[in-house]
Amino acid sequence: MLVCQSIEKNIKKARKILKNGGVIIYPTDTLYGLGADIFNREAVERIFRIKERDFKKPLSIMVSSLKQIKNLAWVNQKQEKLIKTILPGPFTVLLKKKKKIPYNITAGSEKVGLRIPASKICRQLSKDMPITTTSANVSGFQPDLNINKIAKKFKNQTDFILKGERLSGQPSIIIDLTEEPFTIFRF
Repeated sequence: MLVCQSIEKNIKKARKILKNGGVIIYPTDTLYGLGADIFNREAVERIFRIKERDFKKPLSIMVSSLKQIKNLAWVNQKQEKLIKTILPGPFTVLLKKKKKIPYNITAGSEKVGLRIPASKICRQLSKDMPITTTSANVSGFQPDLNINKIAKKFKNQTDFILKGERLSGQPSIIIDLTEEPFTIFRF
C-alpha cells in the first residue's frame, strides 16, 4: 500500500489502481472514503470485507457529473432541478437505478445512492469511472479524519491512499428523490 501526499501527481496512479481492481482510500468533501470500481465485483466485495459491512447494506456511488448520474439512474425534470441545485456538494441522492448497476452495490434495492462531492480530487478520480463512496472505517465505528490513523488501520487491506483536502467531518446528507415529497434520511 502506498500513501501519497502529492494529490495532482498521484490521481492518475490511483485511477490506474482502480481500473486494475484495486481499492483506494481518498478524501471527499466530507470524510475519507473507500473506493473501488463499481463494476469490479471482487473489488466491491473487498470494500465490504474491509469495512466488515453486512452485504445486505448498499454502497453509494461517486461520479463527477450529472451526465454520469443519468447514465446510472432514472432522473426526471424535478429531480434534475434539485440535483443541479445541491451538487456538487455534501449530498447523496437516492434515485431509481438502471439495470447496469451491479446487484452487490445496491444489495438488491431498486434505489441507488449517488454523489458528486465538492472535491476536485473526487471529480478527477470518478471522471468516466463511477466508484464506491463509503466512509473509510469499520461499520458501526465513527469515521476518523486523521489520515495517519486511517492508514495504520487499513495498511494491509488497501492498495493506495491519497491524502487530501480539508474535510468537514460530517457524512453526506441523504435525500431520497424516488418519491414525492422528497425525504431527507440523514443530516
